[in-house]
Amino acid sequence: MRFTRRRPAFVIGIAVTAFLVAVALLSLVWTPVSPTKMQIVQKLKSPFVYGGLGTDHFGRDVLSMLMAGAWNSLSTAIAAVAIGAFIGTAIGVTVAALRGFTETVVMRICDIIFAVPPILSAMMLGAFIGTGRFTAIIAIATFMVPVFARLTLGAALQIWAREYITAATSIGQNRAKITMLHVVPNISNQIIVQVTIQLGLAILTEAGLSFLGLGMPPPAATWGRMLADAQTYLGAAPWLAIM
Repeated sequence: MRFTRRRPAFVIGIAVTAFLVAVALLSLVWTPVSPTKMQIVQKLKSPFVYGGLGTDHFGRDVLSMLMAGAWNSLSTAIAAVAIGAFIGTAIGVTVAALRGFTETVVMRICDIIFAVPPILSAMMLGAFIGTGRFTAIIAIATFMVPVFARLTLGAALQIWAREYITAATSIGQNRAKITMLHVVPNISNQIIVQVTIQLGLAILTEAGLSFLGLGMPPPAATWGRMLADAQTYLGAAPWLAIM
């Protein structure tokens, strides 16, 4: 209780996140109207006339699309961060155990990956395998790998410098065993914190990819595509700006 009183922003953040996750999960079993249902006669109806959050230029229910888009964006982001965190963590702890020339090579590769924005990666991948959820996941995950690799490498090197790790190494204990029993458990908290940070960034990136047409194809609802479709009609339907 004392922690929550001192950090109200933390409580607000948790509450907003929980609400978004609840809405995303709810959309799997219920939405007011099918998010793909078109009603041309109801197009661009305001919330005061139609109810909910109004309709778009195809007469689709905006609230239903937002709910469905929450799940599509969240699931894509979770998959991308999970892949990036797993591969990046594996690389980081492995390099920390090997060190030397391997560390230099891996860090330079991470620098190169950092130099390529995920949107550009998605465009290049799209040219070879087409656009869609898979392309978005791979593009975002590729950018996440060096983030987690750098984090885990730095944290793991601090653990390797501790006396009990040095003692375990001096008596010939396997470095892989040391990594799994001592290194990974001691850096897990930092990895979890980084996952929560990167999840929000992944959602924003997925929205950007969808806005550019590099995300999930129609008729799937995504926040980015909803914004892209709405920008032409904001003058006639300003309520679409809520997205």
